[in-house]
Amino acid sequence: MSLRFVLSLPLWPLRKGGLQASLKGHRLYHVNAAHSKRHFRVSWSKNLLCPWGVGNRVAGCAGNTAPLSTVTSDSGRDMTSWLWGLYKDTKKQTEDLIPLVACNLLDPDAIFANNEMSLEDIEIYGFDYDYTLAFYSKDLHTLIFNIARDILVGEHRYPEGLRAYDYIPDFVIRGLHYDVQKALLMKIDAFHYIQLGTVYRGLHPVSDKEVVAMYEGSHVPLEQMSDFYGKSSHGHTMKQFMDIFSLPEMTLLSCVNDYFMRHNIDYEPVHLYKDVKESIGDVHVKGILYRSVEADIEKYVCYGEQTQAVLRKLADHGKKMFLITNSPFDFVNRGMNYIAGKDWRDLFDVVIVQADKPDFFNDRRKPFRKVNNKGVLLWDRIHELEKGQIYKQGNLYEFLRLTGWRGSKVLYFGDHIYSDLADLTLKHGWRTGAIIPELRSEIKIMNTKEFVDTMTWLQGLTGLLERMQVYRDAESQMVLREWIKEREGMRSKTKNIFNPQFGSLFRTYHNPTYFSRRLSRFADIYMASLSCLLNYDLHHTFFPRRNPLQHEAPVWTDQICAGTLKNPFQAKMAHIE
Repeated sequence: MSLRFVLSLPLWPLRKGGLQASLKGHRLYHVNAAHSKRHFRVSWSKNLLCPWGVGNRVAGCAGNTAPLSTVTSDSGRDMTSWLWGLYKDTKKQTEDLIPLVACNLLDPDAIFANNEMSLEDIEIYGFDYDYTLAFYSKDLHTLIFNIARDILVGEHRYPEGLRAYDYIPDFVIRGLHYDVQKALLMKIDAFHYIQLGTVYRGLHPVSDKEVVAMYEGSHVPLEQMSDFYGKSSHGHTMKQFMDIFSLPEMTLLSCVNDYFMRHNIDYEPVHLYKDVKESIGDVHVKGILYRSVEADIEKYVCYGEQTQAVLRKLADHGKKMFLITNSPFDFVNRGMNYIAGKDWRDLFDVVIVQADKPDFFNDRRKPFRKVNNKGVLLWDRIHELEKGQIYKQGNLYEFLRLTGWRGSKVLYFGDHIYSDLADLTLKHGWRTGAIIPELRSEIKIMNTKEFVDTMTWLQGLTGLLERMQVYRDAESQMVLREWIKEREGMRSKTKNIFNPQFGSLFRTYHNPTYFSRRLSRFADIYMASLSCLLNYDLHHTFFPRRNPLQHEAPVWTDQICAGTLKNPFQAKMAHIE
């Protein structure tokens, strides 16, 4: 949550020759004065409110171009008392802002826009299957972890002791980077900086000092980052885990690293990474996962009724729909029968399985093959994509030629920002929707009183530090160090409230994560699940918020209570629960 608010700060109280700078309500009186022991250079401003956010200079305060001027005093006690008085006043003002923040709580079932888009313009809706149409319980992650762990032991001859490790559901988050050569798991922000405190070797954190020594700072150069699709290839030493299926893989990597370190076993990190990757891949490629889910679908698949309602709504409004998935037909058919009924194929104009995304979007060489009802591949040349039929492989260029579905009238939904969305928006001009299941739980956390109170004061204290840093005397610097220590504690608290190891999927302490930067670039809209579409009619236009740039005033009318957040959610969340 990015909070921006309005505060007014008093100046150091002055009484010399009748001159006085005082706080009267929220009025600031800035005066020009000079004295041999105290030096001031501030400008007159009456009834002035000073808005700021983290990292922003004061807009319109004290001359509009510079922070408050340095004040020196021969009385350290007076300076210390004034700063702590200012601290208390600022804290009181931030507490008064809580009702304003509370009325801007967000609906976890809302759809959020990175780019303006109207559903009225959308004629064709496309979908991925896994974690888009079909949502899975956490039992699936445990299943993947256990099968891959046993493959690692049984087929790759890893130590039997690894069988003692169980899946840890909340250890990792999506979007993390893994340094293949150093065997380190970490979170990186949008500017390629490692978030210190989120670097793990095995199941244990690596100290900030060690991280800075290994990377000669905390920045990861572009040539070491993962490639366009998040892979560690062609010299890239980092692998980014972008899809939800990768959570068991990250956890298994961490567990195996932990075992080797605990037992002082010398190992090559690159081999370990490749063996774990291959074991996870076998769970899918060998069909073990598919057979397990099909055998107990009620245990693993959820959200069926909501997905069915979305598909029926689109069909009732005459929208064309298609499915492009990497999963095999038998698996998809079993899941869709459960989710949308046995007539699910009647809802879709085109169904493509085992598409091999993201290659499907780039490789022109693979032709489509028709699959009959028994799963047998036919050799017929495909001249059209028929409703009710199932097709395998193919490529997007042939898909576009056969359907004519081009440009911004097509909206495609997927959970993998790279494999599902990136090529479509960059190369083909389709509109894209990202499904981010974690969004719902993160918004619920951001709506809690604990988070709102902490984040509001964190922003207030940050703004206070930004302005008061100009005081360089020893007494002032001692006070500022206390404030910095308090700020660091709050930053850790706001990280841990999401995930004790890695924090929020969307933010480092204040910057967007690398995941967030990609999400904002490749997805026009994003939401927790397809069911969010049920809250909007099909003529709705999604508008991105005008988030102020660092040089712009941070308060906009569309971010005030009476603005964009008029929806039924506001009525039930009029107070912080």
